[in-house]
Amino acid sequence: MATQTPDADTPDASLTADESFTATSSAGLTYPWGDFAPGQGQVHRIAEGISWARIPMPGSLGHINSWLLDDEDAAGAGYAVVDAGMLLKECSDAWKALFAGDLADLRVTRVLGTHLHPDHIGLAGWLCKRFETELWMTRGEWLTARMLITDVRDDVPPAYIAMQRAAGWGDDVLAEMGARGWGRFGKMVFEMPLSFRRMQAGDVLEMGKHRWDVVIGSGHSPEHACLLNAQSGVLVSGDQVLPRISSNVSVHLSEPDADPLGEWLDSIDRLLGLPGDLLVCPAHGEPFKGLHTRLRALRDEHHRRLDDVHAKLKETPLRAVDCFPLLFNRPIGGHNRDLATGEAIAHLNRLMADGRAQRTLTDGVYWYQAA
Repeated sequence: MATQTPDADTPDASLTADESFTATSSAGLTYPWGDFAPGQGQVHRIAEGISWARIPMPGSLGHINSWLLDDEDAAGAGYAVVDAGMLLKECSDAWKALFAGDLADLRVTRVLGTHLHPDHIGLAGWLCKRFETELWMTRGEWLTARMLITDVRDDVPPAYIAMQRAAGWGDDVLAEMGARGWGRFGKMVFEMPLSFRRMQAGDVLEMGKHRWDVVIGSGHSPEHACLLNAQSGVLVSGDQVLPRISSNVSVHLSEPDADPLGEWLDSIDRLLGLPGDLLVCPAHGEPFKGLHTRLRALRDEHHRRLDDVHAKLKETPLRAVDCFPLLFNRPIGGHNRDLATGEAIAHLNRLMADGRAQRTLTDGVYWYQAA
């Protein structure tokens, strides 16, 4: 799909956002603002040190929340932007409305990306350039983003086709995958700064009167940064904790034998060590309370999925694509096929890592059975 090369003032790309899969009920959560969300050009104060803006996007997600943290630097008071939206005119227009609206007299002191996905860092470079400020990320997210941005080629790598064949896709789907090209990531991200400021677990970011502790999760992405303000009782959770949907946890070509679901479940256990009464500020959906309730629901859902797949493997060998009815409550088609395949492999890799499954390669296809 053709895209227009953006300049510093007019980002644009004719691309849509990825989807996530519906999770278990978010029953037991409390939404202090109900289904309210800030409108165009508006910012809503939700706690000491943090305000909320909503950036619209196309696709099933419909938006990303941008969290504005009170900050100060040598030039004076301003705000730090956490997650900026995708490289889409719809998103940049929303920022321009904010700069003409509630943010007209304020400045950006720094830009933080919770993780590498384009709906989070797609406009980070644009904001950094506009305000001559720095980008803050974890090293794992930064390096992976840089790799994906530069990995542009005319043909789909044979290793990717082999991986999809191993998952169980037939020649018709493989031909379609091979025809769509490679390297879409860079088209969804404005040119990023050549350097960044590193965040890592245990760091404390001093922002004026407020301290934000960096809390790291993994599984959805390599080194996802959450931000905890213990004094205000706020957790900026990015995609690590969402109220109504479950973040995609996938195996990717760069590490086909990885165990991201194991990392995801370990991250849930660590996050359960945080106070349960925090106000959680997610990337998608509304701010909520009930952190422990939501974490347990996410954990238990994945364990149920693992048990369902394991029980079926006791009856018959399966390919990754055969697991879709056991894992997802929606049809799988071209728009969510890659995400579904990666997540199915993640569940199977977790079962193998746990000693509950094994696989054999037959004519290029992996068949899994109970161990």
